[in-house]
Amino acid sequence: MIVTTNKEIKILPSEQYIIVGDWEKQAIALKEKYPKLTSEDLKFEAGKETDLFQRLVNKLNKNLNEIIYILKTNQRMCC
Repeated sequence: MIVTTNKEIKILPSEQYIIVGDWEKQAIALKEKYPKLTSEDLKFEAGKETDLFQRLVNKLNKNLNEIIYILKTNQRMCC
């Protein structure tokens, strides 16, 4: 179950999307596709995916499912 409250995201462990591969390459591709994203928006630390998702939800004005779809698609195309 994904719970959102005032654009705050809480993801249960069974539903987490784990970022794999070269994140730097993926971040560059995302910046090219979404020029309003900054390096700070795309800052990623392993185990803190939720923080990244939260920034992207807010910056791109998309819901969590859309963000995860964007990340998965980007990952397949990029790396």
